[in-house]
Amino acid sequence: MTPETPKVRDNVNKANKPDSLFINAEKIKFAHESEKEFARILDFYRIRWEYEPKTFPLEWDKDGNVTVSFSPDFYLTDYDLFIELTTMNQKLVTKKNKKIKKVKALYPDINIKLFYKKDFHSLIFKYINK
Repeated sequence: MTPETPKVRDNVNKANKPDSLFINAEKIKFAHESEKEFARILDFYRIRWEYEPKTFPLEWDKDGNVTVSFSPDFYLTDYDLFIELTTMNQKLVTKKNKKIKKVKALYPDINIKLFYKKDFHSLIFKYINK
């Protein structure tokens, strides 16, 4: 059962609230080292971001309870863009691709991009060579 208009929820499990104009990557507890590295790149380029600020319900049981949800890694506030990083194994890439397709289907006004391992490495290379 899917509610007619799914509601995006604030990710209340995170204590990652911005305390200044720009978040500092060193102040956040990230799930993976690649996320911290990506945040450092955003900081370097002075791009405002939030870490996992929203949760998108994707599937519901017959009573309307959320059974599957998705919290993208980053939200770039000035670009109105969610970014999910995937630098892990192919099994996780496939799973994330499916979730992002569902987000796009249920929330067509949401801008979301999946950054693959090659995209991440390209950014790291540019960042290191600045």
